[in-house]
Amino acid sequence: MKKRTILIVGLVVAVLVIVVGVTAYLNMGNFKEKKEMEKSAVILIKSGGKELARVDMEYIKGLGEEEFSVNLDTSETDPEEHLYTGIPMKNLFNAFDIDINKKSSVIAKAIDGYTIAFDIEEVLEEENIYIAYKMDGESLGSKIDGGSGPYQIIVRKDPFSQRWCKFSCTKLRIF
Repeated sequence: MKKRTILIVGLVVAVLVIVVGVTAYLNMGNFKEKKEMEKSAVILIKSGGKELARVDMEYIKGLGEEEFSVNLDTSETDPEEHLYTGIPMKNLFNAFDIDINKKSSVIAKAIDGYTIAFDIEEVLEEENIYIAYKMDGESLGSKIDGGSGPYQIIVRKDPFSQRWCKFSCTKLRIF
């Protein structure tokens, strides 16, 4: 009985090692792509499994740059007002004639894997959801450099800053 138990445990461990190895191998390409997208500050827009657009920082800056003040409230600090620079998220969709009115949500995925969904009504609402790239006149910086960028999605009407998306974004998916 003892030999049989050892054999079963050994087989289970071997299977788990193989599964982890295969998963790591399959995600290796994703890791390289994410690092390249972070380095080049590219946002990928997809809908229905199809790539609709791929944009960089310079393109985004030309879509109606705005400055706006919001309170950054974290679990570690008291609320602090900051001046951000960015564009309304809806401007990005409008620039490519992407009609989101009949869609239900936009899902943003950050470089670190964090994902958040926004209702289309929130995205279309005036002065609400922004793609920011500067805070207090300085670039947000990359995660590698200790920053919170290259982009940060900010929901201005979220008083507790809980629906913001740092290290954003590698992808915006429209559903």
